[in-house]
Amino acid sequence: MQMDIAAQMIHYIHMKLSIVATLYCSASHNDEFYSRITQAAQNMTSDYEIVMVNDRLPDDSLDRAVRLSEIDESVIVVDLSRNFGHEKAMMTGLAHAQDNQVFLIRRT
Repeated sequence: MQMDIAAQMIHYIHMKLSIVATLYCSASHNDEFYSRITQAAQNMTSDYEIVMVNDRLPDDSLDRAVRLSEIDESVIVVDLSRNFGHEKAMMTGLAHAQDNQVFLIRRT
């Protein structure tokens, strides 16, 4: 039984995490979101990515997300060609997620 607990702890320590979020008129709080989600991810694992999907809305969310990706390699930005809606944006984010644990966040 102790072996099972040890194996579970090793799995937790090496957990890979993808956090998928859409950019929906979120420019005004992108930096705060990034700061909080990064801190939360780092509390769980050192191996994580943040997938931000731009669903083509008329603010500068994309520019802000791209700037974050330029300073932090864990940030991946996916830019859709037009507004497909939240569900399609989340499915696209899931398709780009590389890790074995995925956390979806709907930002409004």
